Amino acid sequence: MFPNGHPHARFAPLLLVLTFVSGLVDAASFLGLDRVFVSNMTGNVVFLGFALSGVSELSALSSTVAVAGFLAGAVAGGAWRREAEPGGLFPLLVAAQALGVALALTAEAAEWGRYAVLVPLACGMGLQNAVVHRLGLPDLATTVMTRTLTGLAADRPGPAAVRRGVSVAVLAAGALTGGLLHEAAGVRGVLILVLVLLLAVASVARRWR
Repeated sequence: MFPNGHPHARFAPLLLVLTFVSGLVDAASFLGLDRVFVSNMTGNVVFLGFALSGVSELSALSSTVAVAGFLAGAVAGGAWRREAEPGGLFPLLVAAQALGVALALTAEAAEWGRYAVLVPLACGMGLQNAVVHRLGLPDLATTVMTRTLTGLAADRPGPAAVRRGVSVAVLAAGALTGGLLHEAAGVRGVLILVLVLLLAVASVARRWR
């Protein structure tokens, strides 16, 4: 399951939790924030094209704001102490992502509008992708499944196939959980669970550091 010999292999279980979080936040954003993703940027780019073609159910502005927020988070995550060891930064960056979710939760509770919720969520997911990229664990991207599914189908069975299969299943489980929770408690209920999971990941990673 875990990449043997990789210097950051100990973080693999935590990356699976972040994969679950990706499914949760995309469920919350798609179902509750005007049909937009905050994690799946491929989907947002496609949605942007659809919206510009005149599809009334989709918002070009929402997709653009989500992509811009994601890029801002990714830039911040990549530039933050660029020469530092990624394992040491992991808990700090996840804690920063949790702060973004807390801001989104506050905006949702105060009814400040969907963009006040969308922007910190998208920034947080960009930050998550940046820290995962810096760790460099194979087959555990936490958000992008196209390449994962391609490798699962094209490569020979082995430990990598297990990681890929589990990663896909966990993302789907997060989306399923997010959809059910959104039906029961709305965006706010999903974000509370996301915040709890991120704080738990940051706490465990800090001990493992």
